[in-house]
Parts: sequence; C-alpha cells; structure tokens
Amino acid sequence: MKRKFGDRANWRRISRRRFACRYVESEKFTGYITLYTIYNLKEPLWKNYGTHTYRIADKGYSWLQYFPKNSHYIVTAMFDERNEIIQWYIDTCKTQGVTEQGVPWFDDLYLDVVVLRNGEVFLLDEDELEEALSRGDITQDDYNLAVKTAKQLLADINSHHFSYFLMSLDHRKRLFENGDFRRKS
Repeated sequence: MKRKFGDRANWRRISRRRFACRYVESEKFTGYITLYTIYNLKEPLWKNYGTHTYRIADKGYSWLQYFPKNSHYIVTAMFDERNEIIQWYIDTCKTQGVTEQGVPWFDDLYLDVVVLRNGEVFLLDEDELEEALSRGDITQDDYNLAVKTAKQLLADINSHHFSYFLMSLDHRKRLFENGDFRRKS
C-alpha cells in the first residue's frame, strides 16, 4: 500500500507549483480541501480512458482535492488552465491523516473511479487490487473495503447523489480565488 500526500512534494515532473490547504466544516463537507497549482513542469501528463485521451497536468492546471473526514475515498477535481473541469478522480483508501506540517495524506487502496467531464465513468485498477492481495500487500479486509467503497461511489454517481461534482466547481472558484488559503510552495 502506498501513502500519497496532497502536496505531491516528490512529483519530479513538476518543477514549480503552489500548494494551498484548508480545513472546512460545513453541512456539505467536513475535512481538508487542497489546491495544487502547476506553474512549470518537464512535460504534460496525458491519460487514456476508453477511446479518449486527456491532458490532466500542464502549465496552469490545478487539482482540487477533497479529504472527507472519516471516509475511505479521496476526490480530486482536475482543472485546465481556463479553470474548466477535465475529470474527477476518486481514489479508494484505507486511512487518511495529516502530517505535522499540515499536509493531508492517504493510504491508497488501488481501486479508482474516474468521471470525465462528458459524464463517462470508469472503474480503474481492478487488476492492481487483485495483485496487491495476491502479493500480501493488502489484507482481505482491505480488499473488501476497496470493493465496497468503489461500489458505493458508483451507486452514488449513478443515482446523482455524488455531491462533489457541483461542490468542486463552486469551491474552485469561491474558496481558492479569494486568496484566503494557507499557501505552501
């Protein structure tokens, strides 16, 4: 299992970035929200989903990430240089927390859900989850948690009860463009 950090400090592709973080308590969301903005990078990052190829990291792009309190998933809303949504990437996770420096992290459980801006939904990395179980990197309970979490996410998305779609569009504009976030480079 790999621990991933919201500030992506070890991401070698990026040479200049800004990281901002805030803890939010509201009716709609409680937990950490981060914004990772890319100013300079070695080369853009492209991903293929089905028949589509999307650029998900480039100059001026930003990733708004949600770490919902007491949840087994992390939501990343990826925006292009015009602040238009590219996709939502949802990681299943075993646990999450915050470093002493205030950087949110999560222990990735391999299984992911991607929702493209056109509404297409993809379940990813089922093979990685199976391999992690076979290698003993995760327990059967971890495996079951990942599958249960992904099924619930897909059900919420299909029934239009996944609040992060509209919330991320609102938060990207309202919370992060006001300049009232703690910033870390």
